Amino acid sequence: MTYLLALDQGTSSSRSILFDRLGNIVASAQQEFPQYFPQAAWVEHQAHEIWQSQLNTLQQVLQQSGVSANQIAAIGITNQRETCIVWNRKTGEPIYPAIVWQDRRTAAYCDELKQAGHSELIQAKTGLVIDPYFSASKLRWILDHVPHARQQAQQGLLAFGTVDSWLAYQLSEKQLHVSDVTNASRTMLWNIHSNQWDQELLSLFDIPKAILPEVFPSSHRFGVCKLFGSPIPIASMVGDQQAALFGQACFSSGMAKNTYGTGCFLLAHTGESCTQSQHGLISTSAAQVNQQTQFALEGSVFIGGAVVQWLRDQLHLIQHSSDIEALAAEVPDSDGVIFVPAFAGLGAPYWDPQAKGAIFGLHRGTTGAHIARAAIEAIAFQSAELLFAMQNDQQGKMKELRVDGGASANKALLQLQADLLGIPVVRPKIIETTALGAAYLAGICIGMYSNSEECSQLWQEDCRFMPAISPYQANSRLQAWKSAIQRLRST
Repeated sequence: MTYLLALDQGTSSSRSILFDRLGNIVASAQQEFPQYFPQAAWVEHQAHEIWQSQLNTLQQVLQQSGVSANQIAAIGITNQRETCIVWNRKTGEPIYPAIVWQDRRTAAYCDELKQAGHSELIQAKTGLVIDPYFSASKLRWILDHVPHARQQAQQGLLAFGTVDSWLAYQLSEKQLHVSDVTNASRTMLWNIHSNQWDQELLSLFDIPKAILPEVFPSSHRFGVCKLFGSPIPIASMVGDQQAALFGQACFSSGMAKNTYGTGCFLLAHTGESCTQSQHGLISTSAAQVNQQTQFALEGSVFIGGAVVQWLRDQLHLIQHSSDIEALAAEVPDSDGVIFVPAFAGLGAPYWDPQAKGAIFGLHRGTTGAHIARAAIEAIAFQSAELLFAMQNDQQGKMKELRVDGGASANKALLQLQADLLGIPVVRPKIIETTALGAAYLAGICIGMYSNSEECSQLWQEDCRFMPAISPYQANSRLQAWKSAIQRLRST
């Protein structure tokens, strides 16, 4: 039997998952790695720690399963997007820590770009809004602040990449400097319509083209990995949210999924048509199996499951992330507490990088259970705002929302999400759809699957959450949330 190996490199942990041809999980391993916060609003990773954690999980999966390298048909890579890594091409040493997508150090520079009138140009070419979230301002910051970096970049001595590029470089023993369209589309340097690096944007950000990776469709033979004996094709690379969209079998226009991870990311497929949002969302490249462009509308919540980590690590309110559901269930509601976890500013639809987190409605009777419940509700409120914006852009109500990611195991969260949205929320049997999407794309590349339709037939529903409150009640709760947001932004 042959298998597909997916490397799922996330913001707080790395996973490796081995799938059989039917999309069943044969073995999996996960390892958290350190997060660094050197200054307020700065978030960094050590690139070597990312790679080592990914390598460790890969080795664990091979050991657990007893599967040898010659039984693995292909490797698929999926990754946290936008995170910026720059390394020396010859030595492989990063010249600065990885600047994570949550990092806000370039907020002032992004404000300057907006004030200079560049917003329309950038959105027209990239589908993105100007925000520190994306890679371009992070890359410029590194080139401006690391001694001799810009000169070395111009001489072709440095390589820039998002995490997919860094993993491919390591897996290929320093041979590959590549990326795919989905990751490239998150840099703010990639023209999503012409599918190429945009010289006008490179000039605007003062980025030498020599530092950029070569870009291919998401399903593509990028190279081979020989680290484990037999050569294994690296047959897909895809940003985590586009991978989840693919793994959820959302291939046709209007189908949508929400991933509850460190952040929450709602994507709706728009097919070959690039929809420009009028309600604070972004347009982005969806996974491509060939040269034909594919697009999606996306809404990004910067702090989703990360709020649970904060309650665990900073407030010590819980011992394990999984404890949050039981603690929140101790109370029937949040008793008026509203938690806005804007630890990394506010993403869509507000795009406010200066916003700070806040908890409203505290009183002497407030308990840790109320705060825990408000934290879960915050994840659902933020996601609901994204879906309503998406429906307004597409001028139609969605039939259902497919969900995945670690926090989708939380039944209380999914019921609340269905209540707020007024549509069914559907969880598949395999919630590791990010890794599954990367595996499917790799399988298509090597001919294990003939096309995406064959992959869609493997998707199976696990459970469905139906709305249990009236539209009036849902709207009343959403208005209380929006009121808290406005109070936060006026401070």
